[in-house]
Amino acid sequence: MEFGIFNLMGYRYRESSAPAQRLVKEATEQTQLADELGYDAAWFAEHHFSNYCICPSPLMMVALCASTTKRIRLGTAVVVVPLYDPVRLLAEIGMADAMCDGRLILGIGSGYQPYEFDRFGKSLEKSKKIMEEFMDMFDLAFTQETFKFDGEHFQVPETHISAQPVGSRPEVWLAGDNPVIHRIAARRGYVPLITGRLLGAQYLSDMRQTIEESWVAEGLDPSQMPLGIQRFMCVVDSHQEALEYLDNARHQARLASNLRRREEVMDGSMLIEQPAHNEPTIDELAENLLVGDCETIAERLCGEIRAAGPSHMMFHFQVGASSFKKALTSIEKFQTHIKPMVEKELGPLTELNNGGASTQSVVA
Repeated sequence: MEFGIFNLMGYRYRESSAPAQRLVKEATEQTQLADELGYDAAWFAEHHFSNYCICPSPLMMVALCASTTKRIRLGTAVVVVPLYDPVRLLAEIGMADAMCDGRLILGIGSGYQPYEFDRFGKSLEKSKKIMEEFMDMFDLAFTQETFKFDGEHFQVPETHISAQPVGSRPEVWLAGDNPVIHRIAARRGYVPLITGRLLGAQYLSDMRQTIEESWVAEGLDPSQMPLGIQRFMCVVDSHQEALEYLDNARHQARLASNLRRREEVMDGSMLIEQPAHNEPTIDELAENLLVGDCETIAERLCGEIRAAGPSHMMFHFQVGASSFKKALTSIEKFQTHIKPMVEKELGPLTELNNGGASTQSVVA
């Protein structure tokens, strides 16, 4: 089993200076620290046109952090494929992988925010089919010297992608909570990637079972299914610190829900959060999320691993207006305190979920 950090790179309040400069610096420093501490991966998001996320290209962050890290793998979580010209995206994927010496993990998605698609002049309704066509091209472009493509959405004459990945093609992860997405991941051998939202171990268990149904439908063994999970995490010293982080986690979740449902409210460049339908209370968040002292987080994390059988978990240490300094402290304490507690309870993590494991095998 492996662990990573996740950077959304959003901000909550208006800032007098350019927030992008600050957020790039802070995400880079978190990634450098994670590299030094032995994390397996650092992930970068993509969104557009608001304070929800200032990073328009996770591949740009991969390229930046390639030069400031040594061993950590660098992942996109995710490239929103339908918003790109496909052949340019292929070239940028190859170039990014070359720049980080083959450490790229290609996380992709079909997108979910109408606000973004409208401004790119793209169709959200066709996004899944467009993404699948791109992955057909991906398979061709990085397995043979030249390729041509004649699809429903894209036509490409005989073409060579000159920026080729290092060695074999990057590993592909596919984000989404839709059965259509899960079937695509199963058919193509991709790693499914989900977010735990603001919920707890039972939700993660239910999602695992739902995705396993797609593996079974494709004639595959669900006990061998890998699974990536994104979670909030913050090590705190007081109840007040916990409340501050939880409030920022709820802020981010509200913005995501507003954008998904076309319920966004804008004040110039700023999204104004609106409470989401049936959202958990702050008290429920305090019970659901990996927020607390090291012992509390370790206990909850063991429960989530038992419930969902993930092969990888990535943690969102800095969110909204939460403290950058606290994020660095949490990144360090996970490796020095929490991870050893988890291994003491569950056994060596290098042996846990080797190649993907069922919930039953983790519990056993």
